[in-house]
Amino acid sequence: MNKNFILNLHPMTKLYFTFFVIAAVLIYPSYLFGYAVFPGLLIVAAIAGTHIFKEFIGIILKALVILLILVFLMQLFFYPGETVIGEWGIFQWTKEGFDHGLFLTSKILAIGSAFILFFRITEVKDFVKALEDIGLPPMGAYIVMSTLQIIPEMKRQANTIMEAQKTRGVETEGSMLVRAKAFIPIFAPLILSSIASTEERAITLESRAFSAPVKKTSLHKLSKGPADRKLPFAFLLIWVGLIIWRVVT
Repeated sequence: MNKNFILNLHPMTKLYFTFFVIAAVLIYPSYLFGYAVFPGLLIVAAIAGTHIFKEFIGIILKALVILLILVFLMQLFFYPGETVIGEWGIFQWTKEGFDHGLFLTSKILAIGSAFILFFRITEVKDFVKALEDIGLPPMGAYIVMSTLQIIPEMKRQANTIMEAQKTRGVETEGSMLVRAKAFIPIFAPLILSSIASTEERAITLESRAFSAPVKKTSLHKLSKGPADRKLPFAFLLIWVGLIIWRVVT
């Protein structure tokens, strides 16, 4: 298996895999299973390529780790329980809170990692085109694409404005206070440029008859390979097996 195999899969196949991981984590009660899913996703990211693997790890460390720590501490100190296993000042932590913290963080880690990996190995334009192919109206597809691209677009615009402010002598690096002061002159141009960009997109779409009541055509085509036809059935069979196992046990 090589990175081309994973990257060339149809976007819906990748989405089915994401839903399969989420469903399996929710069905299987043990937090050990939830934590075991993460190394599997790391392997998939590594196979997809070094660049994707580094981006995947970077987002996990920046976004999920802090959330996981906060959730675990909240459950540890405030989840009701009777078996006290330690204390710190006025706080006590119980075995019940410890177990529930592990349970919740395992689910958050697995589900969050699955979605992050999906958007690392799937181009937004491919995902939106796949949604159109299964019946999503063009207006709905545009809304999905705009929503998914708004954060990266604003980040690019913020970097551009930041570089422009540097050329004008504004200090943008240093302590948190210096960065906070630098953010104020960046905020207004960022909002105004985002509004102008939205208007430009609307004019561009109308000039291409986006709202015309006719059937839309696209130059961007997606194709399915043999794996795209077999893998969803494999995911479904494993998922059904997990449900049966959960009911029986």
